[in-house]
Formats: sequence, structure tokens, C-alpha cells
Amino acid sequence: MEVVQDGFLKIFRHLEDFVGPQDDESLFPAFRGWLKKIMIYTAIDHYRSQKNRPVANNLETQHFRLASGQQHPLDKLAYEELIRFVQKLSPAYRAVFNLFVIDGFSHEEISGKLGISVGTSKSNLAKARENLRHMLKKTNEAFYSRYE
Repeated sequence: MEVVQDGFLKIFRHLEDFVGPQDDESLFPAFRGWLKKIMIYTAIDHYRSQKNRPVANNLETQHFRLASGQQHPLDKLAYEELIRFVQKLSPAYRAVFNLFVIDGFSHEEISGKLGISVGTSKSNLAKARENLRHMLKKTNEAFYSRYE
């Protein structure tokens, strides 16, 4: 809630800085993009300012059951464990993964931000996902061994 509020405050304070296109048809998409960009950068700034502080509240864990009543291996993973897996990725893979999956940027936007080609962005995302799959599989080898 704090990040959303900060984002809207920035938007309202700098509304006069928005320079839209001349045609009315493109105004809404341009404004939506500008708003999205401000909100994402506000969230990133908030994350960076909070990342060295310990989390005070506990996350409630939810358990999802398969139709057969068995637990899926991902049910046992805690939020912190997933974050730890993402942090184990190489910096290039982690940056592309975070920007694409978490922040919702397109590969074209990622390539512009990181100074890499669109193909490199796609490749890094695929490799990041494969590395995460490997880490998850390694963590839950007992479950997977039943199906091999």
C-alpha cells in the first residue's frame, strides 16, 4: 500500500511533466505507459531501500493439495526459499528474470535498460528459468524419484 501511495503521489506531483502525443488516439496508451513506468520505478526504489532491513511480519503459508490428496513439491517451499533460489542466479540471469517476471517489462524494454540485445534477453530468461527448475528439482529429488 505504501508503494502504491508513493507512486500516485509522484504521479500527481509531476502530472504537468507528462508530455503526451498530439493525437487523442495515442494519449491514453502513452499516459498508461508513463504511469506504469513511474509505479515500477517507485516499487524498485522502495525495494532497494527496504532490502537490507529484516522482514518484521511473517508470511502466512498456504498449502495447495493436488486432487489426489498428495502434496506437490512446491507446497513445501517457503517464500524465502524461492527468493534464495532467484538470488543464486547469475547477475545477468537474475536481472532479466526480475525485470520480465516480477516487473512485467517486455524483452524490448529489458534490452534497452540493460544494453543487451532482445535475443540475449530472451536467452537469459530461458536459462534463468532452466536454472530455477534445476534448483527446485534438486531440492525435491525424493518426490521426483517416484516418477522416474
